Amino acid sequence: MKIAIVQMNAMVGDIRGNTDKIIQYAKQAYQQGASLAITPELALCGYPPEDLLYRDDFIQANQRAIQEICNAIPNISLLVGHPHHINGKLFNAASLIQNGKVQATYHKQALPNYSVFDEERYFESGTSAFVFNLENVQIGVLICADGWESGPAISAKKARAELLISLNASPYHMEKLNTRYEVFADRVNETGLPIIYTNLVGGQDELVFDGASFVMDAQGNVTQQLPAFVEQVSIVDLQQKQPVPVALPPQLSIEATVYEALKLGLSDYINKNRFPSVVLGLSGGIDSALTLAIAVDALGADRVKVIMMSSEFTSNMSVDDAVEMANLVGVKYSQLPIKDLFELFRETLAPEFGDLPFDTTEENLQARIRGMLLMAISNKFGSIVLTTGNKSEMAVGYSTLYGDMAGGFSLLKDVPKTLVYKLAHYRNTVSKIIPERIITRAPSAELRANQTDQDSLPAYAILDAIMQAYVEEDLSRSAIINLGYSEKDVNRVTQLIDRNEYKRRQAPVGVRITEKGFGKDRRYPITCKLTFE
Repeated sequence: MKIAIVQMNAMVGDIRGNTDKIIQYAKQAYQQGASLAITPELALCGYPPEDLLYRDDFIQANQRAIQEICNAIPNISLLVGHPHHINGKLFNAASLIQNGKVQATYHKQALPNYSVFDEERYFESGTSAFVFNLENVQIGVLICADGWESGPAISAKKARAELLISLNASPYHMEKLNTRYEVFADRVNETGLPIIYTNLVGGQDELVFDGASFVMDAQGNVTQQLPAFVEQVSIVDLQQKQPVPVALPPQLSIEATVYEALKLGLSDYINKNRFPSVVLGLSGGIDSALTLAIAVDALGADRVKVIMMSSEFTSNMSVDDAVEMANLVGVKYSQLPIKDLFELFRETLAPEFGDLPFDTTEENLQARIRGMLLMAISNKFGSIVLTTGNKSEMAVGYSTLYGDMAGGFSLLKDVPKTLVYKLAHYRNTVSKIIPERIITRAPSAELRANQTDQDSLPAYAILDAIMQAYVEEDLSRSAIINLGYSEKDVNRVTQLIDRNEYKRRQAPVGVRITEKGFGKDRRYPITCKLTFE
């Protein structure tokens, strides 16, 4: 028997487009000799649909689409993920379509309600296993989180399943594929059954679904691995109820997978929201250079424009490096110096400021002038502004509200500074487009004379490690100090993280690539006083 994994990019709310894709891929699977095709979780409506699930017309449209699929697919069995409303309850479901009819519908039993997931807000839990027979193979069905717990798989085994199929909408983060291997190897060990795992692919706001669907035999060996970050229909050949092994692709490095995730997250956000192009400020620094590299790779040079906005504090080196990179990647660029505008603002504010010294107010003013220019270009031409700040800066507030935070998409929002450098090195191994001096020079915002980031921050290797411990691992200050970091550095970084929650709430959405990004993952109150530490 042949089973087709349909690794598809579904768009949330686009029931018409998703229906057409499912029908197209089911026909392709049939032409390739498959007896069964399986889509990802909630493929019909996209994932996560969030509060669209409260709308009756949305639910009804899904129900009509199921009937359309029944009428349209050829003589092939199809498992399709969709929301299912029955008896006043809503379920995260998978329906088996055969011979023009829905033969049965399975309701997801384990509803995740942590991290980026809110399924208990919308769905009821299913209570029973679903096993069906196809060509003398008893097939048990799981939906995503069902596979992360023992119960549903064991229930399917007790219902005489001989093969498990798991429909998933599992978002990417670093090392996620290895975690999936470990989790589903546990299910294999508990049940003694092979598993076919199909996963959604595509960007959805801050989430990126990486696909990377796979097959495991009854010994827990990966026998088939689909590529990550691309749509694909792939055939799994079963002989004597076991998957036939095929050659596995080489596993990508962390830097390569993160880079691809950022590319897909950006391209889908731009294309699905129908923006014609992007614009960004190119400073000659590492963050804007990496942002430009990813934008060009994701969208093409013809859809990217850069603006260079030098001030009296901008070095010739920065201007030269920015121009060199723009020429290397082939994008259009404009130079809009802000020195005169900055002086005009200072003159206008002089009656208010009097003889008060130059401080962060004037530094932020430069960033806000740049943000205003970028937003004006965005308004005039319909381009969306890409902000260029990284996770380290977002964490400690080294970013300016209504300045370098002004924009529509924050590509590096979840990328720590140390990883920014690794990604730049990685991209240059593919083809050299980031001038080496941008990578090797000391990072600086260049908002005052002789400024470097480390004037008031620990080295980024230390800052990022403290940030990871505090934000991603939820360790206390004392626990982080016990890891060997200085009390001064820990207190400085954690206090900055706490104090700048209000800024992060106003930041644009950005791609999530860690286990805990600044978005749905981490929901701290803005107004709070931490007296328990």
